[in-house]
Amino acid sequence: MNSILVLVVGIGILIAGYVFYGKWLAGQWGVDPKRKTPAFTEEDGVDYVPAKAPVLMGHHFSSIAGAGPINGPIQAAVFGWVPVLLWVLIGGIFFGGVHDYGALFASLRHKGQSIGEVIADTMGSKAKKLFIVFAYLTLILVVAAFGSIVANTFKAAYTESGAVDVAASSANATTAMISILFIVLAVVFGFMVYRKNVSLGVSTIAGVAAIVVCVVVGLNFHPIYLSETAWMVIVGIYITVASVAPVWILLQPRDYLSSFLLYFMMIVAAVGVIGSALMGHASLDIPAFTGFKDTLAPTGSSLGFMFPALFVTIACGAISGFHSLVGSGTTSKQLDNEKNARPIAYGGMLIECALAIVSLCAVGYIWSRYADGTTVVPTAVFATGISEMVATIPGLGGSTHVLYSLLVLTVSVFCLTSLDTATRLARYMFQEFWLEPGQTYKEATGYKAVLTNPVVSTVITVVLGIGLGLTGYSKIWPLFGASNQLLAAIGLLAVATWLGKVGKNNKMFLFPMVFMLIVTITSLVQTMIANFKGLGAGVGIGWCVARIVLAGLLVILALILAVDGFKTLANQKKAK
Repeated sequence: MNSILVLVVGIGILIAGYVFYGKWLAGQWGVDPKRKTPAFTEEDGVDYVPAKAPVLMGHHFSSIAGAGPINGPIQAAVFGWVPVLLWVLIGGIFFGGVHDYGALFASLRHKGQSIGEVIADTMGSKAKKLFIVFAYLTLILVVAAFGSIVANTFKAAYTESGAVDVAASSANATTAMISILFIVLAVVFGFMVYRKNVSLGVSTIAGVAAIVVCVVVGLNFHPIYLSETAWMVIVGIYITVASVAPVWILLQPRDYLSSFLLYFMMIVAAVGVIGSALMGHASLDIPAFTGFKDTLAPTGSSLGFMFPALFVTIACGAISGFHSLVGSGTTSKQLDNEKNARPIAYGGMLIECALAIVSLCAVGYIWSRYADGTTVVPTAVFATGISEMVATIPGLGGSTHVLYSLLVLTVSVFCLTSLDTATRLARYMFQEFWLEPGQTYKEATGYKAVLTNPVVSTVITVVLGIGLGLTGYSKIWPLFGASNQLLAAIGLLAVATWLGKVGKNNKMFLFPMVFMLIVTITSLVQTMIANFKGLGAGVGIGWCVARIVLAGLLVILALILAVDGFKTLANQKKAK
């Protein structure tokens, strides 16, 4: 198959989905540009701060993207390019885009509070608390995993004698230095825009130029060489501060600036795909369809049957529950106008879909090396494929190493971005668990006032997340795919019940919701069966039990919330 055709047709379909289906959704739900958003009605200078649309788009996109739309399509390519492309396009337009847009819109109409508050409004406080517990535990796992990923990206290598191996540690030290400089740059950018009122255009030009300076400095000066444990502690301190700091000083400017790295990555990728095609290297070597079961297993571990594996593996490139937490957790508190919800939420999801298609082209370019297990780490597959595509363009043959390094660096930056966003979201969830509907932490009394204090709730979250990251998150991380998609199913359910309550059309949520519930429960049951077999074989008994218990709890949670949600929808239908 021709890669340029896949890319151009895919992006064309996504644009059509945004223009027509996205606009239709806004009309069905009653999006009102004249209505004041929570960023103004609840403004507190810390979490609720109005942001210009381009700045907020940078935050939202940087937070939801990360490595997800790269990892999923590359791993799922074992089923063939047709299933991957179809799920990305259908899932993005009719599942993920609806999910993200709906979650943000529902949160806007609930004072910028989370999906948990939306559930409380329609399904009761019990359902809200069940959702929050599950979402919080999922976010703790995200903090643990991303904290560990960042620490591993920064850590030094050591010789047998225990001394730092400077040569082997240089790349990691460079990434760490650039990341530190980037954080400092973000603080300066936020101060200039929000306190000195420097125009966004001027600040953006200066900020992008400063990013280049940060990269150059980091490549040539990187004196910090620390162990993984030391970096985990430092990362823990950083995300503690980042979670309670006003969004205008770090979160908004950092994510806005980091979005330019992602845009750069996507532009380079598009140039690589189109340029290599024009040079006669347009073949997408992945088979169109390999079968309903993964027998290739390039990593040494099969994904199993296409259903449900395809729909769990490709999350961020089609639909991801984490997006609803971002949209209803941070984005809704900063949106300056309801009309901007469509480009930021629905549009942001479809941009991720475009990145997923580019990732598919990248793995297709080096398919033989992926299929035989030579290059299987998704970030390396993406960077290798894109950089080698660009190298086929006349005059750019010597750019492979530089582009490879920059692409890997960009992915690493987004892991750090997603990390402290997840921490802030977890803090919101922890606070909401103890508060009554509509109540803020400032109105709490007694022990609830202590637990919902932003610093206290953040410290608890960080200790749990970083502690898990230092011990063994990888043993239960495989459950994250199913738990993340369960979040998506519950997010769809929550918005559907709320729209039904206020008399708006919610039919576009029903099929995606049921489908994702079936996908999730099937995947979790498969996990339980596999671990029961592990118990019988006497392999890793402790972790097998932990995975069985966690998977079982998730299934029970899904069923309870689904039953409550379906009852609510049925009662709403009768009331009509």
